[in-house]
Amino acid sequence: MVVGVTVGSVFAAERRQMILEMVRANGAVSLRELARVVQTSEVTVRRDVRALEAEGLVDRRHGGAVLPGGFTRESGFPQRAMAATAEKTAIAEYAAGLVREGEAIVVGAGTTTQELARRLARVPGLTVVTNSLLVAQALAHANRVEVVMTGGTLRGSNYALVGSGAEQSLLGLRVSRAFLSGSGLTADRGLSTSNMLAASVDRALVRAAAEVVVLADHSKLGAETAFQTVPTDLITQLVTDQPPPEAERAGTELEALADQGVRVSVAAPGAQGGKPGADRGERAERGGDPGRRDMPVPGPRGGVHPGMGGSAPLGQRLSDLAPSRRR
Repeated sequence: MVVGVTVGSVFAAERRQMILEMVRANGAVSLRELARVVQTSEVTVRRDVRALEAEGLVDRRHGGAVLPGGFTRESGFPQRAMAATAEKTAIAEYAAGLVREGEAIVVGAGTTTQELARRLARVPGLTVVTNSLLVAQALAHANRVEVVMTGGTLRGSNYALVGSGAEQSLLGLRVSRAFLSGSGLTADRGLSTSNMLAASVDRALVRAAAEVVVLADHSKLGAETAFQTVPTDLITQLVTDQPPPEAERAGTELEALADQGVRVSVAAPGAQGGKPGADRGERAERGGDPGRRDMPVPGPRGGVHPGMGGSAPLGQRLSDLAPSRRR
């Protein structure tokens, strides 16, 4: 019995060290991702995270763990590219279904927008303006897509062009939509990132677009980072994945974003992209879009969701909500 306890303690210590290293490398990691990497259950991981929090090594936040101190920091590109891959794929597939033939759009830097770019090659007559080398590379051999790159100084950590050169090259540009990612998203502050130069270019991309579509997996919901890029009232649509049941903060943020007029679209892993331009009435007539999945979002107990109408109970489906924007 003593030996068993000792071995169990050693395994727990090794797991917690792995969890700590992942959080330090990524800044924020979901319980789902931690459980997958350390090959155990989310219940066990949650217990390990509590133990690490008690030691002051991590903070529990929105269904996962973050570095202590409130703000998450930007992780290296390899770590970001490997995190939440299934969710990013679903989000990118959905977002690609929003893009119409012959449209002109801007696409910002990020691992999720890189996934989107890989799917835009099939849209004929498309013009894509970007400050991301990875987005441009993904579209380099798409002979029906015109790629326009900004100027600027290369920021190697995310392969993006930043600085005054990038911002100046966007002056006078007008496109239909901007597709952006970021490090954190809350209803209070909107989209944010941990780098000042990247935030400044993202704001310039937003100014060039008639609509703004944010691509963010559930681990970004509720995360706070230093520099605001898109305030909530400028976000037209959020494409995200379904938060796990324990990610209460993510569910609460989704409801709050919908209340403020953001159209919330939930992409189901494995589904194909949504029908471009379909409104709620059209979807009802057609039986729904294959790339969308209705999602009961966890939130505060009791009461009525104000963004869904006076009689809508909390937990009603939240896919593609479009309440009137409050300005």
